[in-house]
Amino acid sequence: MKILFLDQSGKPGGAELCLLDIAAPYRQRCLVGLFADGPFKTLLEQRQIPVQVLMQNGLRVRKESGLRQGLMSLGQLAPLIGRVATLAQNYDLIYANTQKALVVGAIASFLSRCPLVYHLHDILSLDHFSRVNRRIAVSLANRATLVIANSEASRQALIEAGGKGDRMVVIYNGFQPDRYCQPAQDRETLRQAWGLENSFVVGHFSRLSPWKGQHILIEALAQCPPQVAAVLVGEALFGEEDYATRLRQQVEDQGLGDRVRFLGFQSDVISLMHACNLIAHTSTAPEPFGRVVVEGMLCGRPVVAANAGGAVELIEPGHTGWLTPPGDAAALAAAIRQCYEQPEEAHRRAIAAQTAASQRFHLDHVNAQILARLQRVLA
Repeated sequence: MKILFLDQSGKPGGAELCLLDIAAPYRQRCLVGLFADGPFKTLLEQRQIPVQVLMQNGLRVRKESGLRQGLMSLGQLAPLIGRVATLAQNYDLIYANTQKALVVGAIASFLSRCPLVYHLHDILSLDHFSRVNRRIAVSLANRATLVIANSEASRQALIEAGGKGDRMVVIYNGFQPDRYCQPAQDRETLRQAWGLENSFVVGHFSRLSPWKGQHILIEALAQCPPQVAAVLVGEALFGEEDYATRLRQQVEDQGLGDRVRFLGFQSDVISLMHACNLIAHTSTAPEPFGRVVVEGMLCGRPVVAANAGGAVELIEPGHTGWLTPPGDAAALAAAIRQCYEQPEEAHRRAIAAQTAASQRFHLDHVNAQILARLQRVLA
């Protein structure tokens, strides 16, 4: 089976990390076509996965873009679509991994008569997409032979927006549990470097973005004992630098400067998670999946997540973690305090979560499911 994978990003987000694991078994007979250059290309090359940057400047259309911006991008799209359609003639199917990849891949699929598979990593709601972009995404997804949704929440949102449920299947993201058991860096060394060796550390791992809710964690931290601190791992992307500035100002206004650390982008997330006492997921809008939730579970860390979207499918409250209402800083603070004040209970939930996640999200099982579905497409 020869696969032409398409992805819009040069930077490794959740969808791109998922694609790394999906494409690896096909490295001898696939190509990953990127719409932008960047560190994601390097990660693919390190895994010995063939990769080609198909355009240098990237597409200017964003999820919130309207009709005018979409029409202005047609000049960029036409040559790219032609290039992808030509490449597709040497492959058995096109595998679109992102929204912009879907647009290009769907038209290229029509031109080349190559089957289209779309991996849905988004919740197609108006919280994230303009009406125009959502309508386009649904129309093109309905042209795909197969749509793989990364959660039931993502699948249901697509159906509610007009997607055809009969060609959709839910397959969660896959992970290699063994990778999360052996941190590369020493826990105490990291905590000393942060100046938080005597603190109860809450870790937040996400790009700095309003809907990722770092401001909710900071607000909750102000309601916790002074021994509770936080590390924010991630940087601002996609023009959201103003939010990062507001977060730092919020920390100063709350008098939390000695309890919050901004660590920026970090490649060794596993070691940093092991150095934390609790992992917090605080998205204010429904999360399509919640990769950081599963990663925290696999690291054996207690996890508190926002009770919406795909995260609801990952955690069993009272058994494998905590769920709190999105945007509710008081409820988040209460969960953090319980974890801080009841370490035995926190440890019990963390171990139960680690066991459950290792079984439910094992990469070998996930890739076997994807292979079976792709074989059906070709059959």
